[in-house]
Formats: sequence, structure tokens, C-alpha cells
Amino acid sequence: MHAVVCPQFGAALELRELPPLSLAAHQVRIRVAAAGVNFADSLFIQGKYQEKVAPPLVPGMELAGTVEQVGADVTELAVGDRVMANVTGGGFASEAVADWTDVHKIPDAMDFVTAAAFPVAYGTSHLGLLKAALRPGEVLVVHGAAGGVGLTAVEIGVAMGATVIATAGGAEKVQIALDHGAHHGIDYKAEDVRAKVKELTGGRGADVVYDPVGGEIFDASLRSIAPDGRILVIGFASGNVPQIPANHLLVKNVTVIGYWWGAYRKLNPLLVRQSMNDALDMWAQGKLHPHVSQTLPLAQASEALALLKSRAVSGKLVLTI
Repeated sequence: MHAVVCPQFGAALELRELPPLSLAAHQVRIRVAAAGVNFADSLFIQGKYQEKVAPPLVPGMELAGTVEQVGADVTELAVGDRVMANVTGGGFASEAVADWTDVHKIPDAMDFVTAAAFPVAYGTSHLGLLKAALRPGEVLVVHGAAGGVGLTAVEIGVAMGATVIATAGGAEKVQIALDHGAHHGIDYKAEDVRAKVKELTGGRGADVVYDPVGGEIFDASLRSIAPDGRILVIGFASGNVPQIPANHLLVKNVTVIGYWWGAYRKLNPLLVRQSMNDALDMWAQGKLHPHVSQTLPLAQASEALALLKSRAVSGKLVLTI
């Protein structure tokens, strides 16, 4: 098999030929056709991600392809199934091994590039908005709304019946979010997020905020959240981790929800599977439209991560194998 290898934390990635992976009884072997690229991959190869794997390591947390072999205890999947999967590293390769609970059959009409862009972003947003108890008719603010996870939160929020306000850096990115169903857009490079959210909600503020950005954007959210509002902390793409003044939470009865989707793969894998099935049903009903802005060959994994880190990309980047 061929794989992109990080020999040491922070070192340049290398394309290498490796021996086949061993297969446990609860796992499946997948011939990889495409792999999604995520911001978390850049943290993974620096040793800064929540789950650490000792180098040399293979990045890549989501993939799509065809089942080549099933472990002795696996009954839900069969050789030849077209699937997508989550892995704790190992996706940037021509072959991957995954626990069967992390592997999902894909609809016949879904191609592998689309499938590779689906698990992390849509899984994160679907389960996250359920965790935030988003209800029909509520106002949802999505930050980083043209990014990989942000754009999925826009689509799922609309599908769940919310009024969605999308924020993004630049008019072009705002337009992408509007094209994917957002009801209102805010360019945080040119507009005051707090003031604009207040204006769009008649002074009340947002019921739910989906925040993968952090930093100053989180501060603006805290000042434009409605009473009894919920802020879902997804990540810190800005590089700045906010410090939360507890008195603000108390005065407005605000809930800040820390949320790492990856933890639920171990804490409650059946919940993740049900959430993913529901998201796939939304796709089959035409409610979700994964936005893959660019595909690159496996050998250009470093370039893909650099593009993503620069925040110059809308939607998802996918490596093709």
C-alpha cells in the first residue's frame, strides 16, 4: 500500500510504500478511493490533536472506498460494499483499516469524493445541533460558515427548521453560505457581527451559536446571544482559545457547550451511527449538498493541508487515490 507518512511531529510529509495493515476481528479493510482533508489533520501531525498517535503516523480522519476484507466478528458489512469511514489517522493511504462501527454504507447515487467529504463535517454538525437542542423556528448563527464544518451546519440548520445567520470572512464566502440555504449573511471583515446579529433578530439575539472559530468571534457571540441561548464550541480555527467570563453566562442564563464529536465514536458509537444515518437520509432527500471546492492527488497532501490552514478554501478539500 501507499500512504502519506509524517515521520516526526512537525516534519514534512512523505509518500511511502508500506506493508499491508493487520486486521482485527471487529475491523474491515477498505480500498480507499478518496480521503477528506480536515483542519484537525494539521493538528494531528503536530501532536496537538486531542488523540495523539506516536510518529511515524499517517494522517487522514475520513475516507471512502470499497470493502476488501471483513474481520471474523463483522456481520453488518460485506466485501464489495461501497462505504465511508472515520479513522483515527490512516486515511491518507491507498488502504485503510477501520472499526466496523465507524464504517457506513453509502447510497448508490453518492460518489466516493462526495462520500469522503461527508463523515467528519456532517457528522459533527448533525450531532452537535442535536446536542445544542436546536428547535424549529429558532435563530442559529453559524461562524466560519463557508468552511468545511460551517457549511454543513448551515445546511443541517436549515433542514431542522431554523433561521440561519451565516458569518464568514469576505463577500464571496458569505455568498457560498447563502447559496447553501442561509437566510442572512454577515461579512465579519466588513461588518460588526454583534451589531448585525442584534439587528437581524430585532435586538433579541441568537438562540444557538455554532462556533468553530473562537477568538474575537466567540466574544461577539457571547454579546449577541439571546437569554437561555446555547453556544456550541466546535474548535478554534482562529488560533485563539477564548476565556469565558462566567458572570456573562449567569446574567443571561447562557449555556456554553464544549463539543468534540470524535469522542462520541468511543463514548456512544451507536448514537454516532444513528446520527450519520439520519444525515445520509437528509442527503438522499436532497437537503444536503456537500461542497467540495478542490480535489488533489494523494501525493499533494501537504499542499492540501497548507491550503486549508490558510483558510483560503471554502467547503471541503478531498485527496483522490
